[in-house]
This record gives sequence, structure tokens and C-alpha cells, in this order.
Amino acid sequence: MPALIEVVTEIGAPPAVVFDLELDVDVHAASLPGSRETATTSTGRRRVGLGDEVTFRARHFGLVWRMTSRITAFERPHRFVDEQVRGPFRVLRHEHVFDGIGGGRTRMTDRMTVRAPLGPLGAVVTRLVLAPYLRRLLRQRAAHVRRLGEKHR
Repeated sequence: MPALIEVVTEIGAPPAVVFDLELDVDVHAASLPGSRETATTSTGRRRVGLGDEVTFRARHFGLVWRMTSRITAFERPHRFVDEQVRGPFRVLRHEHVFDGIGGGRTRMTDRMTVRAPLGPLGAVVTRLVLAPYLRRLLRQRAAHVRRLGEKHR
């Protein structure tokens, strides 16, 4: 059974600024310095768009992981979705939503659905290990985007 993880962050910057920061693969990689993450895009551009693929390489749990995601929905500056097309998860879908809340502020919602392989064992790993770990990573990434977004203000 997949787990749904949701992280909501208020940022003192307009939705278009926050949206663009979230699509910048260099911002993404820099948000988790401990993982030594790198990102390579299918287009060579550093900001991705609809249909683009990004391959991430990072260290988690002492192992190097590789995952490729594709942008499958794109509604600037309100929402985009990326979904794993190759990688370690049975399912990984990440919806990013950006709502203007007045005064040049944004409510950014990260909604991630994740499911590990390996049937019932994977369900236990998802619930006990993956979901809490990914929630922490999403919060860390959101804090990084908040700092950058509020500098642009």
C-alpha cells in the first residue's frame, strides 16, 4: 500500500518565484548537501518543464541511489507533478502546489505518494522507514526554498 506524505510550507515570496525555484535542479541538489546529490536533465537546461526528465544521483542510507523522474503535469505558477520512470521505488509521484495567500506570500504544498517494491515487506518498509525519511527530506528542501525565495523578495 502506498504512503501519502504531505508537507505544507508558507514562503514570503510570490507563487511564480517559488514555482521557478522548485523547477531548478541546482536548487534541488543544493537543498540536501549531505546527500551529495547531482541532477542531469534530458534537455541540458537547469530548469525543467513539461515532459522533461531529470536523473538524480544521491547518497541515502549509506548507499548511492539513482532515480529518473519525468515532469508529467505543468501549470505555471500553480502546480506541477514529477513521477519516477526509473529508480528504486515501485511508485513515486510528487505533486507540487503553489497557492498565493496574499501579501506576496505562497503556500507551497508537497504531496508525495511512495511505495517500495517487495510486496508486504515493502509496505512495512514504506510505513516505518521511507515515509518518515522522505517527510524529513521534503521539510529540509522546503526550508531551503523558503530561504532562497525570501531573499528574492
